Amino acid sequence: MVKNDSRRRLIADAGLTVLAREGSRGLTHRAVDTAAQVPTGTTSNYFRSRDALIEGLVERIGERLAPTSEDLERRATAEPGPALFADYIRDIVRRLTEDRDVTLALFELRLEGGRRPEVAAVLAAWQRAGFDGDVAFNTAAGLPGGRREIALFHYAIDGLLLDRLTTPIDPDTSTDEVIDDLVAGLLH
Repeated sequence: MVKNDSRRRLIADAGLTVLAREGSRGLTHRAVDTAAQVPTGTTSNYFRSRDALIEGLVERIGERLAPTSEDLERRATAEPGPALFADYIRDIVRRLTEDRDVTLALFELRLEGGRRPEVAAVLAAWQRAGFDGDVAFNTAAGLPGGRREIALFHYAIDGLLLDRLTTPIDPDTSTDEVIDDLVAGLLH
């Protein structure tokens, strides 16, 4: 059977929706088939095992959360400095909050990774590659901060997203204000 890339993405997107809405225990091939509105057994044709499905979901998360080439081009011509860095962080947080199911699915996978070493291994490789890419981008763009500051921003963004997507402790403070304060605090 020839594998169709658009159908594979459709199935992975349905898997992310199931994961976000039902949690990791609800992530089954049959549940994904139902969510994708494909015949029973289709998901297992594309992802033979649950581990293969999880690997496919992690890959799809990366695709859906990637910045657009227009966003990267716009930032490439801007003056490096804390304001540009804050703009970059705001864009990351915007992508993560606008694609709520993807971000919730990612949190679900991270929690499952705490219980299942094989999931942790897939996520760790993906996260470290993304982190290394962020550090390289930051350096190439001449933005302030190095590897340690980028790690601190990852920690802060994860906490901010968990807060904003669940039960905010301070819903009256805008996300942009929080980001500006984080940038000011970590880069000065």
